[in-house]
Amino acid sequence: MFLRTTKLAITSPILTKITSSIGKGDPPANFNPKKRKIPLSSELYPHLSSSSSLTSPPPPPPPPPSSSSFTSTTSTTSTSTSTSTLNSPSSIPTHSPPLPQNFNESNLFKPHKVSRPNPISLVHLASVTVLVIVLVVQFLFTDTPPRYSRSSQPYSPTSYSPRASVLDQRTCESPHPFPTEAPTSRPHKMSLVAESKRVAAEFEYTDEDVRRGVTEFIAEMNEGLEKNATNMSQIPTFVTGVPNGTEKGLYLAVDLGGTNFRVCSIQLHGDTTFSLTQSKVAIPRDLMLAKTASDLFSFLAKQIELFLKTHHEDHFEAHIRRRNTVSTPEGFRDEHIFRLGFTFSFPVHQIGINRGTLIRWTKGFDIADAIGQDVCELLQKEIDKLHLPVKVAALVNDTVGTLMARAYTSPGKTQTLLGAIFGTGTNGAYVEKLHKLTKPMEGDFDKTTGEMVVNTEWGSFDNGLKVLPNTIYDQILDKDSVNPGIQMFEKRVSGMFLGEILRTVLVQMIKNPAVALFRDNTSADNDYRSTTTIDETAPLYQQWAVDSSILSIAEADNSVGLPVLRQELEKSLGVSAPSLEDAQTVKDIAHAIGKRAARLAAVAIGAIVLQTGRLDVKSAAPGPKSTASIVEDVKNLKIADAAAATANKLADAAGLAVNEEDVIDIGVDGSLVEFYPGFEHYIREALRAMDGIGAAGERRIRIGIAKDGSGVGAALIALVAAKMEKQQQQDYIGDLRSTLGVVKEETTI
Repeated sequence: MFLRTTKLAITSPILTKITSSIGKGDPPANFNPKKRKIPLSSELYPHLSSSSSLTSPPPPPPPPPSSSSFTSTTSTTSTSTSTSTLNSPSSIPTHSPPLPQNFNESNLFKPHKVSRPNPISLVHLASVTVLVIVLVVQFLFTDTPPRYSRSSQPYSPTSYSPRASVLDQRTCESPHPFPTEAPTSRPHKMSLVAESKRVAAEFEYTDEDVRRGVTEFIAEMNEGLEKNATNMSQIPTFVTGVPNGTEKGLYLAVDLGGTNFRVCSIQLHGDTTFSLTQSKVAIPRDLMLAKTASDLFSFLAKQIELFLKTHHEDHFEAHIRRRNTVSTPEGFRDEHIFRLGFTFSFPVHQIGINRGTLIRWTKGFDIADAIGQDVCELLQKEIDKLHLPVKVAALVNDTVGTLMARAYTSPGKTQTLLGAIFGTGTNGAYVEKLHKLTKPMEGDFDKTTGEMVVNTEWGSFDNGLKVLPNTIYDQILDKDSVNPGIQMFEKRVSGMFLGEILRTVLVQMIKNPAVALFRDNTSADNDYRSTTTIDETAPLYQQWAVDSSILSIAEADNSVGLPVLRQELEKSLGVSAPSLEDAQTVKDIAHAIGKRAARLAAVAIGAIVLQTGRLDVKSAAPGPKSTASIVEDVKNLKIADAAAATANKLADAAGLAVNEEDVIDIGVDGSLVEFYPGFEHYIREALRAMDGIGAAGERRIRIGIAKDGSGVGAALIALVAAKMEKQQQQDYIGDLRSTLGVVKEETTI
């Protein structure tokens, strides 16, 4: 221990000065270092402890003396007030140089220099050499990208997997010292993220785009109201009224929309509620390709008969007993006849509320004999052959049915303006003023209401692509579709096409060798510990094979590691062991496609709100109660009224209050609006950006789900048709009486 301490002490800078001062000059004759008392450092500087002694290594140490020969010494240089303490032996080692002859009191504390050089050890040289090498290497290789270690937890927030080497080193960036994203060991993640963001940006539909879209939509709406053969057909439905929720009665509805035929009975309770009974049967393949129309429609009529016998036996038998009494030409009293709404989901030319000729078959049907015939008349003929107490009262479009269903079930007091479908397809039907519908119309209808429901057929909006977004992926989809150049709005909004847009984007990214989507070289590059592979027959490579439901799954999965989405990629796309980066890329692009669809849907909704001028009509309903009135309610123990009034007052103060009479009610149906997370939220964002609507107008718009437009809606249209028929009969009787009165007067004269 002594050797190590002495070695360290003598090489300190202060001791070097002391040693140098000792080496210069000679001591006086009467100088005795043993008799001179050197004060202890603790006496001069009480705040310093002996443990702070300088301990730097000296040259070769002397033999170890006994511990009793140590004293404390204190030395001070003439240029500094700092003090250092040294535990040194009381006698100078024999090998030390002799004191100079001129050593005396006057030069005891003067600085002196040591003539002996301070040697540099090999350790110092080695340390300096290593330091220089490190600095040189760091300077020469500053552009080398950092690598991160791979985590063993596949679904940890910081668990990303390495993948293949970088294809283009220049696209990589050095990570931020405090990264905003979870780190990854996948070297080409930067390029994949950048590419996914670039692609997602192509689907951005800005507020300015929304405003331009609304202007063009209104222009095409008015064009369709004035003439035929336009982009937006604006088809008159001859339905001149909508229910208000107070209607009662039992009505039938049938739905021929594909490979199934559905029969329903709807009991309306008169309080916005109803009861539904239904049955469904598959249509035999041979009837879909029958030689004559009567083969198919006789099958449909027999299903109606079976339904009535099964679910309304008493009612049905009572009708049979009343046959051939004093009745209508059909053999039944009017009040005992079932009114039926016929939802026929094939292209027809409608010329009346219960009249429409078939234009062409779709969905696998091919019965040439039916083309050009009135489908309501074909069904009624087969019903009459079975002597059923049923009358086909209305030919129904499913979108019109959505409007009617919402109008009956809406909780508000105001009339429903629009029924819209955002599902496999997209379309809308709204209530328009009759004076705006100026194009030629065939058929009779009730003109007393001054309104008519119009089927917009907005799927063909802007087929000329004046304002609709048109990415390269939209172009590929349209080119490969069965109807290029038409239904351009529907191809960007409906569920039938959104999955195909996503599939097209992913395939184009895979074709790009600079983008590492669904690629890794070894299982070590994937946190699934398995190589990502895609079979040539996978749905990802099959046109129309990707269902749009994957967009909803991608939007909804916000869990760590995206396990639900990754499982869906394996199931729906056929991608084996997709990495987390792959799933995040799909999520980002799917979000962009879905959000664009919602904002385009808002264009249609907002344009109809503005076209009808509903925002310009405000009720004279009283505003919120005064504070004094609220206090009076509390005094009278009308706690509920007071609480409601307080809430209304606060909402009004914040600019959020809307009178019920000022609400614009809209009914919607379809998988997108019902199951895609945030679809309505994105619609409302776009509505607030529209001129003429804004935040105040958007608050007045109420959007509600309207289910089963082809069932409940069809029955309600049959109800409206019955009212219209009754009104026409009354008008006819009134006209007949007037005519008879005139004839009687003339005869009398």
